[in-house]
Amino acid sequence: MENLIKELAYRQAEQQTRRNFLQWMGVTSLGAIGLGHLVSGCGKGPAAPGPAESAVNLPQFTPKAKRVIYIHMAGAPSQLELFDFKPELSKYHGVDCPAEFLEGKKFAFIQGVPKMLGPQGNFKQYGQSGAWVSDYVPHISTVVDELTFVKSMHTDQFNHAPAQLLMHTGSARLGRPSIGSWAVYGLGSENQNLPGFIVLTSGGKQPDAGKSIWGSGFLPTVYQGVQCRTGGDPVLYVSDPSGVKRSMRQKTIEAINEINRKTYEEVGDPEILTRISQYEMAFRMQMSVPEVMDVSKEPQYILDMYGVKPGEGSFAMNCLLARKLIESDVRFVQLFDWGWDTHGTSADGAIEIGLKKKCRESDQATAALIKDLKMRGLLDDTLVIWAGEFGRTPMQENRNGLVLPFMGRDHHLDAFTIWMAGGGVKKGLSYGETDDIGYYAVKDRVHVHDLQATILHLLGFDHEKFTYPFQGRNFRLTDTEGHVVKGILA
Repeated sequence: MENLIKELAYRQAEQQTRRNFLQWMGVTSLGAIGLGHLVSGCGKGPAAPGPAESAVNLPQFTPKAKRVIYIHMAGAPSQLELFDFKPELSKYHGVDCPAEFLEGKKFAFIQGVPKMLGPQGNFKQYGQSGAWVSDYVPHISTVVDELTFVKSMHTDQFNHAPAQLLMHTGSARLGRPSIGSWAVYGLGSENQNLPGFIVLTSGGKQPDAGKSIWGSGFLPTVYQGVQCRTGGDPVLYVSDPSGVKRSMRQKTIEAINEINRKTYEEVGDPEILTRISQYEMAFRMQMSVPEVMDVSKEPQYILDMYGVKPGEGSFAMNCLLARKLIESDVRFVQLFDWGWDTHGTSADGAIEIGLKKKCRESDQATAALIKDLKMRGLLDDTLVIWAGEFGRTPMQENRNGLVLPFMGRDHHLDAFTIWMAGGGVKKGLSYGETDDIGYYAVKDRVHVHDLQATILHLLGFDHEKFTYPFQGRNFRLTDTEGHVVKGILA
């Protein structure tokens, strides 16, 4: 009882602090105005604003891309087996790595002097652009004239979780908004019945950085990514429980939101509006999500093109769903596929076995997505990005000076390849270069923050002006870094 009395006294004192008073005055005064303009949701009374409208009246200039599909291969695919052809590296296969590539360098696992490892894929040039692509990804070779390869990417992080955070939030530390959250915060969504930012995962595991890489950080939580599943209910608990009618669910939400509105009027916490919005959105999603996630009505030739089997969750299914979500005006669709970490410690993690397997599982569907978007007239204003979090070394990984049982490459931050398509980027371009063995990016280097600045530019944002006030200063996705890569813009 004594503890309860102390807690009550503390809460009463907290309500009388200067900070709380100013927050209450600022939020409730403006919030009261906003409440008068809120749209109706699942029932009577005003609903909270969701991400259907831009929070800051952006874009700042006419965007080239209206929506984004970001495909992240979690674990970091080897650029040296896929897109960055290095015939010189073959000449050094099995030779001790020169000391100049080891001195002063830190690696995730390599110790001692590793052997050089030549490329395992067979490369040829494809398309009018003459892009070099290996036989690991034969379907991608058919769409190279739609792609811009950026072969000079580099990052600051060589461990998976911080590198994934940096790639998606602009910081290797937790707590920053993801790029999808920034996009929906600025542009909003054109569909009132679906979240503006949807996430689909495959590969059997979540990314190493967890759900924080599609989180909203310090932005209102209404802008965070919503993860959907490809098996069972697309969103957990989206279906009505057994014995509960939709009308009963509607009345339940009305009652909960009425309590939330009264609480908001008392304390003025903007997160209460987010909670109201999420209840309203969840109710609408009961009808809209199952429909958009249903591929049974897709023509057989489309299913065959992607390599999709209805009812089977897979990366291919997620690519098809990404197209359907984009057609339904979802602003940002994020695909994460786990299993691209190829150290050589096992067959699944070997570049001659596991990497080939991952490519077989994803190559056809990725190329089909590009073709399908183009066929429907969606590619011109949809930006598609394919990337990992860093690259792989030109050396074969060893551990404690011992050669591993399979071929593998360690994490590498100085050079990796991504590609982009549609939405304002050039077609059939290879941008940037690495040295003769693929160790360093040496021409037209592109940092992760440069990529982020370019994505925001294509969406109509000046990355230096697109900010959010938090803890006394204005934050942006690119922090204090980043330049738009003008050489890839159409």
